[in-house]
Amino acid sequence: MTPTPHLAARMATRFAATGALLLATTATTAAGLNDDGAHQLAAKAGCPTCHAVERGAKGPEGLPPIGPAWRDVALKYKGQKGAEDALTKAVLLGSNPYDSHWKGKASGLAMPPNAVAIGKDDARKLVGWILKLDPK
Repeated sequence: MTPTPHLAARMATRFAATGALLLATTATTAAGLNDDGAHQLAAKAGCPTCHAVERGAKGPEGLPPIGPAWRDVALKYKGQKGAEDALTKAVLLGSNPYDSHWKGKASGLAMPPNAVAIGKDDARKLVGWILKLDPK
């Protein structure tokens, strides 16, 4: 059965639109999260309760923030092999309070496990975005 010219035109338009959507989705996924997507994902997982993007943000009652600023995280781990894996693991499983390397920069002793708040794939995307921040 040969489609009518009208049906063929509609099908071609749909295929073109679907192809454009797939290309746009692939480009966004390959590039990682954009700023808005990262902020939305972080807010959904509750990250801003302890972390800020910028240095100098204040935590509860004017104390240093509970967790380090993400620009400080980007600076500390810039170029380190395995940083994305290690930080994703810390997001999901928490960190050791006896091995804190943020003393004086954050008021919290350790990062609590967050696997109930964010999935592994989303944690990896967010960590990837953090590591790509300009440490300024």
